[in-house]
Amino acid sequence: MTTRFASDTATLTGRSLSHVTRSPDTIITTVITPIAMMLLFVYVFGGAIDAGPGTDSYVDYLLPGILIITIASGVAYTAYRLFTDLQSGIFERFQSMPIARSSVLWAHVLTSLVANLVSLAVVIGVALLMGFRTGAGVLAWLAVIGILALFTLGLTWLAVIPGLTAKTLDGASAFSYPLIFLPFVSSAFVPTDSMPGPVRWFAENQPVTSIVNTIRALFAEQPVGNDVWVALGWCVGILVVAYALALATYHRKIA
Repeated sequence: MTTRFASDTATLTGRSLSHVTRSPDTIITTVITPIAMMLLFVYVFGGAIDAGPGTDSYVDYLLPGILIITIASGVAYTAYRLFTDLQSGIFERFQSMPIARSSVLWAHVLTSLVANLVSLAVVIGVALLMGFRTGAGVLAWLAVIGILALFTLGLTWLAVIPGLTAKTLDGASAFSYPLIFLPFVSSAFVPTDSMPGPVRWFAENQPVTSIVNTIRALFAEQPVGNDVWVALGWCVGILVVAYALALATYHRKIA
């Protein structure tokens, strides 16, 4: 059963990835918004923002938040692809075939993971051209990649739900708008201690802040403290809850 699931998932992931490679505008569109924001904040607002001690340049401070926005932009395409597959009737065709049912969803999720990692690499490349520098070693980079991958998986499984339940194409992808907005009320762009009381409380107790702080510390070769455990807790928690809800929605809607 496990071998069949892995084989079916690999085959369907190849199908989904082929659609992405034939339409590279998906990745291009995904990175345009975060890169534009990075350019705007660094070259227009950067000189007026005090990112606090320990930060050599504002792009160093900003990049972790931009990476989160990149993921939020990218997972919207999972909902989009699921919705279009649902409308085309391909799910009914898959049901008539001897394949593992959940492999259809896993194929979309793994495609999102690969596409988002490529988008993140492009954004980091642009940041390097803009002056981003880090002395982080291999282990620190692996930790950053691991956290971003976990967060991507969690948000992607979250995207599966509107992809299966939305009534329109715009509705399927609109769920990502609050996710893109969330980094603006966090430590992604400015330290939270500059915010008024209620806003500061929200910023310090939502997932983006701990994830951003952890990535920023890893890049700066500073102690990550408790932020890493809070970040991992958020990532794993979102992943587990979103996965359970997505599977329940899939079985109710399709299976």
